[in-house]
Amino acid sequence: MIPKTNLEKQLTALSISLPKIKPEVYTWAEKNIFLKWGVLSRSKFYCLECAHVWKPTDPNTCSEFTACTACKAKLKIQPHNQVYFKELEYFAVLQTYGGFQVVRIICSQKHMKKNCAPTYSHSEVMQHWINPKGEVRTLSMSVNVFAHACDAWKLYSSLEIRPKDFSHNAKYRINPYKVYPNIKVLPILKRNGFKTSVHSIAPQILFTALLKDSIAETLLKAKQFSLLQYYLGASRQNIRRNWQAVKTVIKNGYVISDITIWEDYIELLQYFKKDLDNPLYICPANLNQAHDLLVRRKRELLRKKKLQDLRLEIEKTQDRYTSDKKRFFGLLFKEKELRISVIENVQDFMQEGDDLNHCVFTNEYYDKKDSLILSAKICGKSVETIEVSLNRMEVLQCRGMKNEPSGHHSQILRLLNQNLYQIKERMKKKKKQL
Repeated sequence: MIPKTNLEKQLTALSISLPKIKPEVYTWAEKNIFLKWGVLSRSKFYCLECAHVWKPTDPNTCSEFTACTACKAKLKIQPHNQVYFKELEYFAVLQTYGGFQVVRIICSQKHMKKNCAPTYSHSEVMQHWINPKGEVRTLSMSVNVFAHACDAWKLYSSLEIRPKDFSHNAKYRINPYKVYPNIKVLPILKRNGFKTSVHSIAPQILFTALLKDSIAETLLKAKQFSLLQYYLGASRQNIRRNWQAVKTVIKNGYVISDITIWEDYIELLQYFKKDLDNPLYICPANLNQAHDLLVRRKRELLRKKKLQDLRLEIEKTQDRYTSDKKRFFGLLFKEKELRISVIENVQDFMQEGDDLNHCVFTNEYYDKKDSLILSAKICGKSVETIEVSLNRMEVLQCRGMKNEPSGHHSQILRLLNQNLYQIKERMKKKKKQL
């Protein structure tokens, strides 16, 4: 994108004059951001760090991690035996330049081969320039638009100015695995609570929030880091809506063990008209137990007092739900005995909640415009319920029996993430029709 405004021209010039990243930064990254790998081939272990080869005492009992007998590195064993291996990770360098906070995102690759020492390559793929008001402009390399991955970088391209709003594009929200420890930030960020850690939040997102959002500043200063991560993720409106309860949490120094469960629990407290200033309600000693108790109470209340009305409500709600989500009906993702499909009937939300003893029906997830709810089944039996954000195209939560992950949790997430593009394609078709 050609810089047009004075600001865009200024940032392009500043980016060109920005000092190159020093070799010691890349040396730090090579030691800290990658795993150490090994491979078992023809009854021999190959260390992909020091190229050492040795024969195990019992190759049939290979564990996920093995220590190299030469360099003593703890090696993660590659699941496939092949000739060439590659690992890709991101790290960030935080600097100040020209009155801006600069977040430099580097894409690093580790190239490995049996009997050879690993080699590395590093490319600065993105820069976020943030002014003291929290306004951000991004420069980045081009990407391959035909690839499913949002970060299929054209490494031969140059850094170019990008459109203003990065918050709705996944590649501009890339969260680096680690941040180079020699950090330089604007004084106003220190005043607003930033010290040395980004708390597993993408730095560009954390800094823009701290500079223009008082809620983010309050959560950081109160050391409510998990709430801050959740707030800066996909749930700003949820935290703002429950701000009265959040203030009670902060006042009592309560640490929330599971934020999505806690939010559902707060909605249940509101349903039963409980006092949200009372820490006895807001800060339960056992969150899951308190949540499940209210879910059972609400479910019984609905069944005993409003069973007939509920049936009529389901019939009315079904038309609205079908209108909102019909374009996703029929989606089915399969892997061996696992089947993941969109829940197509409101009645099935009730059945799903009953089978897995959670609140997907009682908290009316079928009425959430931005959410798509799917059911994962093994041999026809529900094992987990999944909520996908249609706006951000990512999994918000994946819950099994009593909101705990099932034994198939990793397989379900992997299969779903591999097929998110199908959901996105259904959305695109709808937009074209409109």
